Amino acid sequence: MNAGRPELSGTFGAVSSTHWLSSAAAMSVLERGGNAFDAAAAAGFVLQVVEPHFNGLGGDVPIVSYSAATQSVQVVCGQGPMPQAATIERFRSLGLEHIPGSGLLPAVVPGAFGAWMRMLAEHGTLPLADVLDHAIGYAENGFPLLAGAADAIEVLAPLFETEWTESGRVYLPDGRPPKAGALFRTPALATTYKRLLREAATAGGGREAQIAAAERAFYQGFVAEAIDSFVSSTAVLDATGRHHKGLLTGQDMADWRATVESPSSLSYRGLTVHKPGPWSQSPVFLQQLALLEGFDLHGMGLDSAEYIHTVTECAKLAFADREAWYGDPDHSDVPLDVLLSPAYTAARRALVEDKAAEVLRPGSPEGRTPFIPEQSAVDWPVADGSWMSQLANGLPTVVKATAARNDTCTIVVADRFGNLVAAVPSGGWLKSSPVVPGLGLSLGTRGQTMTLQEGHANSVGPGRRPRTTLSPSLVTKDGKPFMAFGTPGGDRQDQWTLGFFLAAVDFGLGLQAATETLAFHTDHFSASFTPHESRPKVLAVERNCDPEVIEELRSRGHDVEPAAEYSLGKVCAVAVDEKAGLLRAAASPRGRQTYAACR
Repeated sequence: MNAGRPELSGTFGAVSSTHWLSSAAAMSVLERGGNAFDAAAAAGFVLQVVEPHFNGLGGDVPIVSYSAATQSVQVVCGQGPMPQAATIERFRSLGLEHIPGSGLLPAVVPGAFGAWMRMLAEHGTLPLADVLDHAIGYAENGFPLLAGAADAIEVLAPLFETEWTESGRVYLPDGRPPKAGALFRTPALATTYKRLLREAATAGGGREAQIAAAERAFYQGFVAEAIDSFVSSTAVLDATGRHHKGLLTGQDMADWRATVESPSSLSYRGLTVHKPGPWSQSPVFLQQLALLEGFDLHGMGLDSAEYIHTVTECAKLAFADREAWYGDPDHSDVPLDVLLSPAYTAARRALVEDKAAEVLRPGSPEGRTPFIPEQSAVDWPVADGSWMSQLANGLPTVVKATAARNDTCTIVVADRFGNLVAAVPSGGWLKSSPVVPGLGLSLGTRGQTMTLQEGHANSVGPGRRPRTTLSPSLVTKDGKPFMAFGTPGGDRQDQWTLGFFLAAVDFGLGLQAATETLAFHTDHFSASFTPHESRPKVLAVERNCDPEVIEELRSRGHDVEPAAEYSLGKVCAVAVDEKAGLLRAAASPRGRQTYAACR
């Protein structure tokens, strides 16, 4: 493992992402004269091509950014909602207790393209053709296939050959799974990107008009038409072992547009941390910080047993509140202000004891009764062959017997103009749903995170955003840009990035060193992805942890599960060092493909 990477610094631009080609594309766009918004979007489209097992054009993305022009932070919500036909009754009529994590039933409106377009229209500077240039080039001319993508394709090849045949046409060139490292092309996806550009150019007008035209072509034109036709007419095999058509329509797509929102924010140690709202899990990061501010973390010592125990117990409390209270605030009353209030936090902090909590303990903001939906075991059949068992698990890539599930992607960019962008793209991965004929993309299946039980903030309903795990972070200091970061990792994102943040802020580590500190997490609560398993008291810790610390954690009642060294998370980070006049970039060595660039 190549830990001890150098921290990168410069004055022109700083980039970090979960793939070296994405980072290179972002820096190239900055070199062309683009800003951080242009660069982040270009990197995002490249990730759709080169990490197809983690995200795609049919997926989702939340984006949090600081604009030097407006001197403000905003969130672009690229989490598409459930279709209008998605009711609890509709799913129950199919004999379902859970929404499957694969196929067409959990498909939501693809939000990533609209989110990138909304951001570019408001803050970008380059023509759309320049932003899409790198993604088109890799899709058309090829890119070296990651080992993780090759593994996923190989496991799923029987499914692609017999059931999801359009996926077979895309991912099984010459009828065989491609090898890791081989030059791999996705010409159908390149054709979709190029047609979006052609329709934008045909519309005429300036840069903003062409971006709007490309968005119309996606949500009201040929992309929406192809999705509508496929979903309404094709019953596909999913995790239930049965064939189902989907609920998503072209009208659902036409009715949606990415929204721009104010962030959820919290002050911590003189910094202000900004996150997406409770339609994501993001506020658990803020709740953890609020709880931890009442402890002397520095006095405990970084990676000591007391430090790991305290951080873990606060995570349990914050995630218990996520389970009870988070959901789409446009359709539910989410008491986030109370959950972040000093009085509520102090009462919750008092629950942290020397011993590990054994049960999930959600709070009662303003005396409300918490409600955590029961997660009954799924009884879907698992056919012979590992590909069917993979469908039963809603995580993006092939599930192996490891605590390290570093799915999803991340992009963070800082530019010389004072802009800062953080995005965590996901959804629409190759395992989620069959490729839509003629488009080269799969639909996102975020609907699986919702419950079919009535009365919860995250209950299924028409037009509701499913609670996403995607969680980018942006930090300001005295109202100015300071830091942006994110990581893949599903439910664990806001634990792995928390460890990075505390290492940098409470312990003064440099940006790169902070990405390389010991990582750990708890799975005490139900997973967002099917089959929604929980592992009470389990604490996963990388094996480079001091053995004496592990023994003390066990004595405190934690069920410690050793994970491979440097295996948990892939934190990407950039920072603005105003005092030194420098931009900084860092990338965790975990995963061996996360890279930063700076000049």
